[in-house]
Amino acid sequence: MKKPIIGISLSAKHEPENERNHGTFSLCWNYAEGIVNAGGIPIGITPITDPMAAIEMIDGWLIPGGDDIDPAVYGQARHEKAELVCPRRYEGEVALFRATPLNMPILGICYGCQFLNVQFGGSLHQHLPDIVGNDDHRGGTLATYAIVEGTKLHNLLKSHEVQGRSYHHQAIDRVGQGLAVNAKHADGTIEGIEAPDRPWLIGIQWHPERTLSDIETVRLFEAFVEACARYRFDSGKA
Repeated sequence: MKKPIIGISLSAKHEPENERNHGTFSLCWNYAEGIVNAGGIPIGITPITDPMAAIEMIDGWLIPGGDDIDPAVYGQARHEKAELVCPRRYEGEVALFRATPLNMPILGICYGCQFLNVQFGGSLHQHLPDIVGNDDHRGGTLATYAIVEGTKLHNLLKSHEVQGRSYHHQAIDRVGQGLAVNAKHADGTIEGIEAPDRPWLIGIQWHPERTLSDIETVRLFEAFVEACARYRFDSGKA
């Protein structure tokens, strides 16, 4: 069986007034490294790539970290601490999400987790220190998260808790319709979601790509790549 191809959204900085390059795309190395370590083939997807063409090429989609989603999307005014993601990136990912088959595996990390929640009609806490009273979720804090028993995440990690590094000041508030919480911080912050009625759609708020040697991280990336391989086989690509 051929290795599955996993698309990873690229961060974007669109600068049409810049005559030299019109802007840039970027991706942190360790997202791709996590996919390669687990046996997959990562490819970057720009926000201006035709979404239907991208879907034909890939067997799964990883949505990595990024800046903040415009709160107008979920009906709120912008918090003064919000730093908005490039609109072209968000628009491109929305188009790709709408084109993605329901059975294609999706893994959302940090911003990617928040993106998935918003696509299902959920909302976000725009500045977590206002809610929990501290800024402990930023700066790479190594925290322990409780995994909800019986969830898909619990079944694939084979653990009741996981450690991960935290780099976010926003988090899920209202959970999107049809999604279930699969992980929480001790302070009540939602740290993960999943779609029970889809084969493989999981979002996590922490950054597993920054703890690539941890056993739970290895299991997460391997489970994701295995699901993408099954999707490839079932789609007749293998």
